[in-house]
Amino acid sequence: MQINLTCRHIETTDSLREYVDSKFSKLERHFDHINNVHVILDVEKLAQKAEATLHVNGGELFATSEHNDMYAAIDGLIDKLDRQVIKHKEKLTKH
Repeated sequence: MQINLTCRHIETTDSLREYVDSKFSKLERHFDHINNVHVILDVEKLAQKAEATLHVNGGELFATSEHNDMYAAIDGLIDKLDRQVIKHKEKLTKH
């Protein structure tokens, strides 16, 4: 799985990159057909925003999360994507 990380109005730190990598590796445990991930971390005034697009076999999944803390926003994003990945996997196995 290839992870592309884009940061807007925030500096890309090693700890932030490692945190994103570790969280997305958990998604791969549920569904190993994730080809490519594009993560965008954005800061707009006081809001820390994380969004991601997952390119998977059979489509694309998108989620966004906003919080005061960037790490909490990433956690919320992973929770949303995790539910979507599980739902997508169930759709594929039913057919």
